Amino acid sequence: MHSSAFFRMPSVGPFRPKLPLGLGTSAMLDKTPRDLILWFFLILFLVSLFLLGKLFWPFVSVIIMGAVVSGIFYPLFRIFKRRMHPRYASFLTCGLIFVILFVPIVLFVGVLAREIHNFYVSALSVEVAEQVKHFFVSRNILGRLNGVLATFDLHLTFDELMQPITDMGTSVGISIINQANAIASHLLKFVIHFFLMLMIIYYLLLDGNRLIWFIIDLSPLPDDQDIQLMNKFKEMAGAVLVVNGISGLIQGVVGGVVFAFLGFRSPILWGVMMAFFAFLPIVGIGIVFLPAAIWLMLEGSMGAAIGLMVIYVVLSGGVEYLFKPAVVGKRIKMHTLLVFLGIIGGLQLFGILGIIYGPLVITFFLTLSDIYNKSYKSLVEPEGQKRVHLNTLSRSIDDEEPEARP
Repeated sequence: MHSSAFFRMPSVGPFRPKLPLGLGTSAMLDKTPRDLILWFFLILFLVSLFLLGKLFWPFVSVIIMGAVVSGIFYPLFRIFKRRMHPRYASFLTCGLIFVILFVPIVLFVGVLAREIHNFYVSALSVEVAEQVKHFFVSRNILGRLNGVLATFDLHLTFDELMQPITDMGTSVGISIINQANAIASHLLKFVIHFFLMLMIIYYLLLDGNRLIWFIIDLSPLPDDQDIQLMNKFKEMAGAVLVVNGISGLIQGVVGGVVFAFLGFRSPILWGVMMAFFAFLPIVGIGIVFLPAAIWLMLEGSMGAAIGLMVIYVVLSGGVEYLFKPAVVGKRIKMHTLLVFLGIIGGLQLFGILGIIYGPLVITFFLTLSDIYNKSYKSLVEPEGQKRVHLNTLSRSIDDEEPEARP
């Protein structure tokens, strides 16, 4: 065989030039309806999104908290990144987060659990019951109350008065004990989730911007609207977690010190309760301070009661009307009642993390409402229809003559 046979090309049919990709795709789309392909792709995409959500759902709280905390500490990461490699900067930032958040929480939970136990034991002791009985008898509170009830042919004994108070105190105490036991029993789970959150924060600090732009590119909304949504989330998360957290810490620490100075039992427990209620814009720390001041007045300590009320007004007013406006400014525009209902509803739905999730849900709705009013409202309303703005309508009603009103 001639050696050139090894280099002989195989026999092929007549040459057919390859169609450009656009022509081939167009021909395929001519045979298959575009809508069918689009719906098939959307079904596959939604199925993959559903499965991805099921996959990440057990860790959704950890992921959200990691995103919020990484957004808060990102300016610190940028400072470190100017002086070292980004990976080292991210690792150092995570180390600081560990020291700032994990160590105080673990130490504090132990102290708080011991304080709750002591409070519950002392509340059920005979000594406290005798002190309460002596308080009512020495001030003739029961006699005055029966004097009022006599007009309705009613009479109240001391045991009947104390029974609902005792039941309520026992119920509250058992609830607090159960919560403390739940925290202690889930301590290992908390440690695992915290380190998982640190790992999420580490990679979000490094690649968070790429993830954000991936979501923006994936979203069918215009880029400016996606950025507006993310900025609102970032601002609200910072306001809720940082500003309200610092405000609650200030009010809780000062309130706990004041209660310890006045001789109240379990001042750490009261301080924690004040730090928690400080997140509620309408109720606030008054739900702890006001009953304490009333108790001091009933005991005859008028000076201490007045001093406690003065501290409450200065502390609450200073934080709400001086500290928060100076830090937040006008970036967060949300009605006080909406914040209150968002936190209460969030606590009911999501537990303790509802303090963050509730306002974020309301922020999501309000931001979408603003985008709708600016970009999509004209597409929904009939052409040529003129709407009267609510402020204009309100002014026109206020300008009416008094006799014209019904």
